[in-house]
Amino acid sequence: MSETPQTSDVAASDADLLAQTAIAVREAGSALRKRFGEVVRYETREELMHALAANDDTALDILRPRLTSLRPDAGWVEDELDGGALPSGEWWVVDPAEGNVNHLHALPEWAVTATLVRENQPVLTVVHLPLTGETYTALTGAGAHLDGRPLQVSQTADLGLSIVATSQARPDEDEKVVRRVGSSITAMLFDALVVRVAVPATLHLLNVAAGRIDAFWQFAGARADLLPGALLVTEAGGRISDAEGLPWTPQSQSFVAAAPGVHAAAVSTLSR
Repeated sequence: MSETPQTSDVAASDADLLAQTAIAVREAGSALRKRFGEVVRYETREELMHALAANDDTALDILRPRLTSLRPDAGWVEDELDGGALPSGEWWVVDPAEGNVNHLHALPEWAVTATLVRENQPVLTVVHLPLTGETYTALTGAGAHLDGRPLQVSQTADLGLSIVATSQARPDEDEKVVRRVGSSITAMLFDALVVRVAVPATLHLLNVAAGRIDAFWQFAGARADLLPGALLVTEAGGRISDAEGLPWTPQSQSFVAAAPGVHAAAVSTLSR
C-alpha cells in the first residue's frame, strides 16, 4: 500500500467521476475478456500465482493510470486481499480481476471493480461483468444502478423462503474462520430455502442489490471483496452489518448484507 495521501480538491462532481471510472473499468474488462476462454493449466502454487498476476497486470495497466489521472492525490490499495481500515483521505480500492481463479478455469463468474473510498466510506463504485456487458454502479445518496436502471433489494420477509449466499474463506485463512464458515452454512441450510456457496463475493452482492438473492454473509474478507457490494446493497435499500447485527466497518470480522425483511433473521441464524 502506498503512503498516506492528502484528500484532493474535488475538481469534478462525484457523478462525473463515476461516469469516468465506469469507462476505465469497462476498458479493463475488455482487455481481460480477450484473455478468457481456455482453461489455464498450472501444476504448482507458483504457477497459479503467476497466472493470476498476469490477469491482474493486464487490467491494472489500464486502471491505474486512468484512475490516477482522475484523482491524482488519491491513494492506491496494492493488495486486493488486504483488510482493515485505511488511513485518512481518498483511496482507490480496486480488484482488477474479481473472481480471477474462475477466469483461469474458463468459468463466467468474474468481474472488474473499482471503488473510491473517502475517509473510510465508499463514495462510488463500478463493477463490470465483461462476459455479459453489464455494469453495476452506485453513488452515495444517488442509488444503485444496472446499466442506468435503478436497483432495489428483495421485498422478501421470510428467511425460510429466501435464497441466501456466502463465499468461502481466503486461502490460508485461520482454521477458526474456516470452521465458522462451515457451521454457518449448516445453520443456513436449516433456516433458508436455498444456500449458494461460490466465489467471488462481489457477484453475490450484486444479486442482493438487484433483489435476486435475499441475503449474503461472509466471515473476515478483504476490502476489495466487500466495499463495492456494501455500497451497492445500501444504495439499493438493503441493510448491512456484521454477523452480530452491529454496524459493519472494514475492520469487522464478519459481514452481512440483506433485504430489510430478512436481515434480523439472517443475523439470528448466524449468531447461533
